[in-house]
Amino acid sequence: MTDEAPFAERDSFPELPTNLVSADSHVTEPPHTYVSRINPKYRDTAPHIFREADGGDSFVIDGVPGRIPLGIIAAAGKDPRKIKKGEIPFEGLHRGGWDPKARLADQDKDGVRAEIIYPSVGMALCNHPDADYKQACMWAYNGWLKEEFCDEAPGRLFGIGQTAVRSVAEAVEDLRRFKEMGFVGAMLPGNPATEQDYDDPVFDPLWQASVQLGLPISFHILTSRSDGNAIANVGEKSANRNNVPMAFVRTIQDMATMFISGRVFERNPELKMVCVEADAGWAPHYFRRMNYNYQRHRFWAKLGDMKKWPGDYFQENIYLTFQDDEVALQVTNLLNPRRLLWANDFPHSDSTWPWSRHLLSQQSAHMTEQEKAWIFRDNTTELYGLKVS
Repeated sequence: MTDEAPFAERDSFPELPTNLVSADSHVTEPPHTYVSRINPKYRDTAPHIFREADGGDSFVIDGVPGRIPLGIIAAAGKDPRKIKKGEIPFEGLHRGGWDPKARLADQDKDGVRAEIIYPSVGMALCNHPDADYKQACMWAYNGWLKEEFCDEAPGRLFGIGQTAVRSVAEAVEDLRRFKEMGFVGAMLPGNPATEQDYDDPVFDPLWQASVQLGLPISFHILTSRSDGNAIANVGEKSANRNNVPMAFVRTIQDMATMFISGRVFERNPELKMVCVEADAGWAPHYFRRMNYNYQRHRFWAKLGDMKKWPGDYFQENIYLTFQDDEVALQVTNLLNPRRLLWANDFPHSDSTWPWSRHLLSQQSAHMTEQEKAWIFRDNTTELYGLKVS
């Protein structure tokens, strides 16, 4: 996309399934999200809006270097030449980022009937060093997401709850609360606030709770410690070696490898993990390389035998979301098409809104009607058990 209207306007797209469903969309947390709902102990340090000298607004998170410029966060549909890091006040952003009624109009404009909702500021919170502060912020967000956003548009907006994972027992209880609140999944930080990592068997009760409650777990880009505070320091890193837009794929690959090599899926074969916004075109080579390494090196490395090939676990237990990944749509025969989830990423700057139907129409011309229905709608509704209105 190189300009403000990269596709010719059309009224209908009969070659696409009706009622697209986005597996990864976001909110722009309004200024009161955290300060009005957080545990009073943290009210003075809660994430809040800061007006920059250039007139733009940023979110400030106590204990996180840098600030989160909202002009970058919510630039969906803008000509790339007009996307600015600063100069954009909160009031100048897409109202659909926080107003559910406006959001439905934004969905309709993009031909989307329902969305799975993730945070924006909450992504940066995942790497906060203080687990107690992080948990307090996440539960302030969860309350806002349910009561002021998703509850206002049932059947159209489906929330993903956040937890800091301070302990396995607490995370299990958080999942139970998510279910009671009507959320459809759980977003975990890339690094738990525990002594053990996610591949340790001590976490198996959490994975079993995920299965029993029907709440898939999600790992989103930019929420692992190896990402640093990238989302709060946009433009500050090197544009070459430490290129932030490209580095996120590596962190998601690391999560997938840990769950496979750590035998998490072997011990919990029904667990469903969603790798969010890292695309999918890279996956066929990646899991085939995992198979080769397993075949050639497991004996001298004393890795032991797995019940299935690593690639089999990848194709069965891992779901991948993408918004503009023509490669993935060209190699669906090398992937499991039932594990691909399209998303429009609204209202972020990477979003395909409001041109999603045009883009998908072009990129999926070679696909069968069944594949299109699976990837652009049905896989998401079935994974989360959605009842779309």
